Amino acid sequence: MKKFMCLLLGVVLCLGLVGCSEAEKVNQNISKQADYFECERKVTVYNARTDTVIFQCEGYISISNNSSSELVVTAKVGKNEYKKNYVYLNDWTLYAIEDITGTHTDPYHYKWYWHTEVLPDVEVKP
Repeated sequence: MKKFMCLLLGVVLCLGLVGCSEAEKVNQNISKQADYFECERKVTVYNARTDTVIFQCEGYISISNNSSSELVVTAKVGKNEYKKNYVYLNDWTLYAIEDITGTHTDPYHYKWYWHTEVLPDVEVKP
């Protein structure tokens, strides 16, 4: 009975390992690399209603979502330095993440761009 259970356990383990495709393994490895700040990425947030880019962020960053409908962007900006930014997501915003590894030589490259096309009215009086 003991031999049968060991054999059954071995078969189940082998079938479990065979079920993973190469694409699944690659996706898992890339996600791990990004969480360890080994991939340079570019995040673009869009306003879907107005069809405009709200902002972009690029650098060695890790991306996650929290329970408050926020995109959490954590960036590595120094050897042991990190910055954490939050972007509120609603029904009209969406984001895209692009892997841009190899486009910069600085390992602590980090940029945050706000795209504001509507400027406030300013009245200048002498």
